[in-house]
Parts: sequence; structure tokens; C-alpha cells
Amino acid sequence: MNEERYLTFALGKGRLANQTLELFEQIGITCEEMKDKSSRKLIFVNEALKFKFFLAKGPDVPTYVEYGAADIGVVGRDTVMEENRNVYEVLDLGFGRCRMCVCGPESAGELLKHHERIRVASKYPNIAREYFYNKKHQTVDIIKLNGSVELGPLAGLSEVIVDIVETGSTLRENGLEVLEEVCQLSARMIVNPVSMQMERERIQELVHRIRKYREKCLKIS
Repeated sequence: MNEERYLTFALGKGRLANQTLELFEQIGITCEEMKDKSSRKLIFVNEALKFKFFLAKGPDVPTYVEYGAADIGVVGRDTVMEENRNVYEVLDLGFGRCRMCVCGPESAGELLKHHERIRVASKYPNIAREYFYNKKHQTVDIIKLNGSVELGPLAGLSEVIVDIVETGSTLRENGLEVLEEVCQLSARMIVNPVSMQMERERIQELVHRIRKYREKCLKIS
């Protein structure tokens, strides 16, 4: 009976989902339904493998996994940290690499060094709070923003921001720079705790296949 159960995947929409599906194809897991751009379906099925897939907004992926609507999720580590859901992080998938950083004008570096009470704007208030309060032991005022956080220091809303940095070009264009690194980020595979018990063998087999494929790629490169 356990063999007939579908394993359900929630994938973060956009580039992350595309990279995940490319990776899955390399290890023999395909879902042809998802390639049909005209389809209005929300849940896609591979009947042969008993896999289901659906796309969700990044911050929703850990919620689907925590509540068991999805057995497995693929999402950025920033989202895993910010949402702080009851899930197992089982694998670093190695793509979507970037950094979470404290950024601001060069002058703000002194404020950070001397642990001044400053205002921090971020789309990631929980990550910012964890970093400043628990790692740096610095009291700050955290301001949640949803749009372009670079605007925070430019408009005088905050002294610094906590945000994802890939190339740093947007920062440079606006006279800002990386002042401190909070952590390294990449795509992660997360698993529902109950699914981990019920479907341990299938999940471990999947993780093993991905690891093997990635090791092979690293040897080639």
C-alpha cells in the first residue's frame, strides 16, 4: 500500500523551479505535464514514479511542507531561515548561490563596528533580528519592507539594510556596499517530519541519487 502513495513536491516558482526540474531530469525524474506552457493545471503528476509536483511562491513552500500538503519542498535557504517552519533541511542542492548581507553606505560601517543603535530595513526581519540580536548582540530597530530595500538608506528610512547579494551591481549603482556577511545561501531540499518517517527509503534514495549526480558533475568540472 505504501508503494502506491504519491510523493508530493512543492517547488519555489521561477528560476529555482526550472533549475530543480533540470536537475531531476538528469537523474531520470521527469514530468512532461509541466513542460506544457499552455496548461492551466496546478498539480502535475508522473504516474509511473508516483510523484506529484506543484509550484508555489517561495515563502509558501515551507508552509506546505510543514503541514504535510507537500512531502518535499525546494526553496532558497533564505526562505527556510526566514519562515522558520518545522521541517527537515536534508540537502544543499548547490544552485541559486548568493549571500545574505548587511549593506549600506561606507559611513555606516563605523555604526556597525561600535554597536550603535541603528535602523535596519529588510524583507527578512527574522533573519535580521537573529543576526543582530543573537550573533552580534547589537540592539537595532528592524523595519520590514517589501519592495526595493536599497531605497531605505537613500531615503533616510534606515542606516543599513539586510538583503540578498548576488553580483552587488545594484548596490554599487546606488552608492551602497556590503558591510558584513550574514550567511551563504543556496537552494535547499526540505522534508516534512512525518513524511521522513513514512517515506524514509524513497526520500533517502532521491537524496542519494542527487548527491551522486552532483559529485559526478564536480569531478567533470
